[in-house]
Amino acid sequence: MTKNAYIHIPFCRQKCNYCSFVSYPLPEYKKEYLQALSSEINNFYKSEKLNTLYFGGGTPSLLAYREIQDIISLFNINSDTEITMELNPENIGEEYLNNLLNTGINRISIGCQTFDEDILHIIGRKHSAKDVIKAVQTAQKTGFKNISLDFIYGLPNQTVTGFEKDLKQAVELGIQHISLYGLKIDKGCYFYNNKPDNLPDNDIQADMYLKAIEILVKNNYKHYEISNFSLDGFESKHNMNYWDNNSYYGFGVAAHGYIDGIRYSNSIGLKDYIQNPTKRSMAKQLTEQEKLEEEIFLGFRRNSGIDTELINNKYNIDFEEKYGDIIKKYLDTKHIEKTDKGFCLSVDGILVSNYILADFIE
Repeated sequence: MTKNAYIHIPFCRQKCNYCSFVSYPLPEYKKEYLQALSSEINNFYKSEKLNTLYFGGGTPSLLAYREIQDIISLFNINSDTEITMELNPENIGEEYLNNLLNTGINRISIGCQTFDEDILHIIGRKHSAKDVIKAVQTAQKTGFKNISLDFIYGLPNQTVTGFEKDLKQAVELGIQHISLYGLKIDKGCYFYNNKPDNLPDNDIQADMYLKAIEILVKNNYKHYEISNFSLDGFESKHNMNYWDNNSYYGFGVAAHGYIDGIRYSNSIGLKDYIQNPTKRSMAKQLTEQEKLEEEIFLGFRRNSGIDTELINNKYNIDFEEKYGDIIKKYLDTKHIEKTDKGFCLSVDGILVSNYILADFIE
C-alpha cells in the first residue's frame, strides 16, 4: 500500500535567479489547476490512510488556506499524519498560519536560503532576513512545533564565515530542522545564461558543508541525511520514506511518483496538465537491478547507511560478495565505513558521494 503523497503547487510570484524547478508566475491559472489536481487525485488515490502528505512548489503558500483545506479533504489522514507545507517568509501573518494549523498542517518548511541581505537581492529573493525571523517567531507563537529552514551554500559573494553566521542565527531561532543545499546552476534558471560573479569554488563549498556539520552537530542537530539535520525526533518522515525507497504518490504538474515498482512523472507543461491531468508523461517499470541500485543510492544518503541484511533478503543477493571490490576500494580510502548493519559514507565520502555511488551502477 502507498501511504505517502506529494502535491506540487507550481505557482510563484517570480522565479528566483537560481531556480530551475517547474514553477510559473501565472496565478491566473490557479482555479483551473486546482480542479485538474482534484481530478488526478480522485482518479489515482486509493484511499489509503496516509503517513505523510507534502505540499511543495513553487510556492504553496500562495494558496488560500481554504484551497489547502479542500486538497487535504481528498485524503484519508489522522492526527498522526505528518502534513508539511513549504512557505516563503514574506507576507505570512498570524491569521494565515493559524488557519493553516487548523487545516491540519503540522510541519512547515520555510525558504530562507541566507540571512545576508545583499545576497538575497543578488539571487532574486523577495524577502528580507527580518521576514524570515518574523515568520519563524509568528509560527512558534501560533503553535507550530515542527519548523524547518532551507539554506543554500555556494551563493555569489558568500563566504564560510557568512554561512557560519547564517547557521548560528538559525540555531538561535530554536527551529527543529535545517536543510542545506549546494548551489547548482542548471539549465532553465536565470543564472545559467547570466552567471553571477564571485561564486565560491568547490573547495570553499566543501568547507561550508564541513562547517555546517561542525556547528549543527555541536548544537544537538542529528545529521541524519546528506543534506538534512534535525533535533531528535524531528526528522522529515516524508523524505525518510523516499530514502527508504518506499512507494509514494506524486500529484500535480511535473510531479513524480513510485508505485508497484513503477516510476512515473506528470507533464511539465501547465496547460498540458490542466487539459489532461490523468495522463502520465513517463511510466517505467524498474528491473530488479535498477531497484537494487536505487536502494543502494538512496540508502547511502542516510547517515545510518545501508542495511546489507535487508538488501540481501530483499534482492536475494550477497551484497558483500557482489560489491566486494567496490567496498574494499572505499574502505581503504576511508570514504566508506563499516557499521553494525552494513556500510555508510564517511564525511569525506559524502563530499565525493556522486563518484562513489556511480561505481555501484552497472
